[in-house]
Amino acid sequence: MAHSALVGTAGGRTPRLGRPVGASHPGTAVGGVVLLLPDGEVASARSASLRAHAALLPLGRHLVRAGRGEGLVAHVVRYRGRGWNGTDAQLASDAAWAVAEAVRRYGDVPVCLAGHGMGGRAALRAAGHPAVDAVLALAPWLPEDDVAAEPEPVRQLVGRRILIVHGTNDARTDPELSYRLAERAKKANRDTCRFEVHSDGHALRQYDAEIRALAADFVLGSLFARPYARPVADALAAPPPLGLRMPLAAGFGRALRR
Repeated sequence: MAHSALVGTAGGRTPRLGRPVGASHPGTAVGGVVLLLPDGEVASARSASLRAHAALLPLGRHLVRAGRGEGLVAHVVRYRGRGWNGTDAQLASDAAWAVAEAVRRYGDVPVCLAGHGMGGRAALRAAGHPAVDAVLALAPWLPEDDVAAEPEPVRQLVGRRILIVHGTNDARTDPELSYRLAERAKKANRDTCRFEVHSDGHALRQYDAEIRALAADFVLGSLFARPYARPVADALAAPPPLGLRMPLAAGFGRALRR
């Protein structure tokens, strides 16, 4: 049975890919896909947030412009609803459906899952699909450690390139929790790194240009084997804690254009 048939509905809703982000490029074959996963809520029966969807459009447009030559396509995934909803892990299920749908639509091309907040957790959870080559988790929401519950899984991250980005002043999602996850992930998969954005909050607006540049460098390097910028290459190669507490320097994007 196709994976898309396994995803149930939430209040009669179904997940969707929607239209590609940014302008299409006639004559250029699709070489890779970025699936952007919006933020959500811990528990909710409400429909997906239009605001969270719109918040990822600028990043999607930036990535498509940067990957124009390789035929990069981006979609913001439209969830069935905005809630993770405990063991249902609804957003992760929708993310996995989106990967299968991207493969059905575009064929055997590499996929990057890029999520913010609860979407970051969904990206990490859905990384086990064979088409996923890379995961970008921005300010990922992760549960507190609970001795009565299984820890957040990391085995599905093996064989993928993983980048976590977190603001040190995030009051909504604890940056220390993403550090602990990155530490566990690094033991299973050396191609894991994490950048800290000094004094930035959950929305990561203060260093927006630098974060977009970092995201583009990571995505294009992971999907199309472009050389990584030195800070990204160093972060991937460094052992903990250095490669998991890499500071994102002001002017990161401008430095790459010189």
